Amino acid sequence: MRRRTLLATTGAGIATLAGCGTSLSEEEYDIGMTANQFQPAELTVATGETVVWGNPSSRGHSVTGYEASFPDEADYFASGGFDSEQPARDGYPTSGNIRSGETFSHTFEVAGEYRYFCIPHERAGMNGRVIVE
Repeated sequence: MRRRTLLATTGAGIATLAGCGTSLSEEEYDIGMTANQFQPAELTVATGETVVWGNPSSRGHSVTGYEASFPDEADYFASGGFDSEQPARDGYPTSGNIRSGETFSHTFEVAGEYRYFCIPHERAGMNGRVIVE
């Protein structure tokens, strides 16, 4: 799969593609970020799978976990590398902003449901969930 090859090449976290003159194609991410929504808003994956969010839009976005929704013993995730939700909220947009042409990835090691949102577009309803089986 082309997206998995890109992930292996760029590593986990945010990969900057905009400076390379390359725009994101849908094959490079699992979940896209549009004006005020994640596409798809819900994704089911297997334990151990890596999910890639991509920003093909012109707006900055974040991927920020609702910490209280995570299963016990699950690692927290947020663009910007934060360890919990409040520092992620406090640190945006200095850290955690996913600009146009960038991606963010997270590997899900614990089964359960993970709810997340975009900090600047949370009030507009930009949220999603990953279900790990």
